[in-house]
Amino acid sequence: MAKPDNRADNVEHLQQSIQNTQRNLHEAEDYLNEFASEISSEERKQIEDKNERRQESIKGFREEVKDEAAHSKE
Repeated sequence: MAKPDNRADNVEHLQQSIQNTQRNLHEAEDYLNEFASEISSEERKQIEDKNERRQESIKGFREEVKDEAAHSKE
């Protein structure tokens, strides 16, 4: 038997995901700023690419929060 869809804490989980992703993004930026002269251009590109994906994830999480807020008002 399938569990009922409990969306009560979805926004909270999404907010946590946003915060964690933002923290990782900032840590990576700090790392790049501090060690830019010591890392290879390939590693720098990988970190920058990952940060772009993190920014896209944050946008997606925020859209999901809006969707969840709209569903909770129904």
